Formats: sequence, structure tokens, C-alpha cells
Amino acid sequence: MNLTLEIFSFIVGFLAIVVAITVHEFAHAFLADRLGDPTPRLQGRLTLNPLAHLDPIGTLLLLIARFGWGKPVQFDPFNLRNPRRDAALISIAGPISNLLLATAASIVLRVLLGLQYSVIAHTTETIGIIAAILISFLNSLIYMNVVLAIFNLIPIHPLDGFKIVGGFLNPSQAREWYSLERYGFIFLILLIFPMFGNTAPISYILSPALKIILSILLPSSGATI
Repeated sequence: MNLTLEIFSFIVGFLAIVVAITVHEFAHAFLADRLGDPTPRLQGRLTLNPLAHLDPIGTLLLLIARFGWGKPVQFDPFNLRNPRRDAALISIAGPISNLLLATAASIVLRVLLGLQYSVIAHTTETIGIIAAILISFLNSLIYMNVVLAIFNLIPIHPLDGFKIVGGFLNPSQAREWYSLERYGFIFLILLIFPMFGNTAPISYILSPALKIILSILLPSSGATI
């Protein structure tokens, strides 16, 4: 029974992060297209098909460690009217889409929980099982979307937060800021790699924001993955 529950939790969690990554990357592609750059459309990224957005290595890590990434959406700044500002808008579209999806999932989850206690509990066992699966998936979907949004807002290249910050700086400041791009992966590895015991430094950055947002979006009575 425990093995079955673990397999179920893995499948639900994997599907949730695939949906979160797909929506995240689609949002980047959609806004880049709307701002005048056809590159994502020409590369087949203007779709909600997960296969267009999943990175092979990132997906493999999702299966192994439940942590991975999608294929970055490429855009040509020369096609944008205001390259730095529009790059920031394209970048922030991903995290915003995740938070909007998490909010929508939270609303649906609360409706399902209300029905579970008032209606579904008095219906057939099959309907009750389906409702329980949906509730579990929605819990995981909310969690994964919030994590992906907050993680990508960290201002380190190649995360979205790096270009978002660049969009708020004046030209001279922006040049200095973008000169740090080459060190992005080093900073990111230092944040992800556990340094004190089994805790990665990035967890200290993400935890406060995650707790606040999840306390709002996840009903206290909802099941967690």
C-alpha cells in the first residue's frame, strides 16, 4: 500500500510540474510574439503541447529527482521596440502565469473540497476516488506552480529575475548588471548545493515567500503531496 501511494504521489507530482513548466514557457513565447518577435512562433513554442517545452536533461532530472527545468524560450531583442523593457516583460510573464494558474487551481480546489464534504461523500465510491485524485493533483499543481514562480524570480542568470531586474535599470547600470551574466551558473550552483547539513542556501531564500503564498492558496483542510 505504501509503494502504491508513493507511485501515485510521484505521478501526480510529475504531471503537476510538467503542466507548470509548460504554462511557464508558453507564457514567455506568447508575450514575445505579442511584443513583435516571431522567433518563438517559428520555433514551435507558441503551443501548450508539453513536448515543445520540455528539455531532455531537465525532464530526466524531473523523473529522477523531481527537480528540473524546461527548454528556455529564445527571443531576438532586435525585434522588440524596447529591448530591455520588453525582455523584462517577457521574463516576468512566466512567473505571473504560474501564480495565476496556482490561483485558479486554488479556487477549483476549494469548490471540490466543499463538494467532497457535502455531496461527493454521499455518492458512489468511484466518484469519491476521482474527486480525491483531483484534489491531490490540484494541491500538487498549486505547490509546483508557486515554487516555479518564486524560484524563477531570483535575480540570477539564467532565471527570469535576472532580466526583470535589468529592465528597471538605466543603460549604464544595465551594462554593469548584464556583465554578471557569465557568473550566473556559478551563483546558482552555490545556492542549490547544500552547504550546511542537508539544507541548500536557496531554501532560506524561497521558504518565507513560499509559506506566505501557500498559506493563502492551499486550504488548511486540503491534502498535501
